[in-house]
Amino acid sequence: MVVDERSRHELYGRLADVLGTDHATTLMEHLPPVGWADVATKQDLVGVKRDLAGVKTELEREIDSVRQDLAAMEERLNLRIETAEHRVLATMRSEMVAQTRTFVLASTGSVLTTAALAFAAARLA
Repeated sequence: MVVDERSRHELYGRLADVLGTDHATTLMEHLPPVGWADVATKQDLVGVKRDLAGVKTELEREIDSVRQDLAAMEERLNLRIETAEHRVLATMRSEMVAQTRTFVLASTGSVLTTAALAFAAARLA
């Protein structure tokens, strides 16, 4: 016999006639809402638990793999940043050397020119 809502309602009505409404309600609340084939057993729960444990293990493996990938990416990124930093510093140093050389030569030229003008002015006077 298939248990459906109509047969459940008829059973409740008959129980209410025999036992009274309160007792019929209490008894109906202890019955599963669907057929017994749809009720999970302890074995079903053990199987689900085992499946979830497998999923957990696989998920942990995946997370570890992602962590390793992230660590490798972080290492590569740090190396690239360090390389870029060294390039910037090398460029700045070479520019500073060139600028210092230009400044020293210009300053020396200015001092020599001023000295030559001073000697020329002294000879004229």
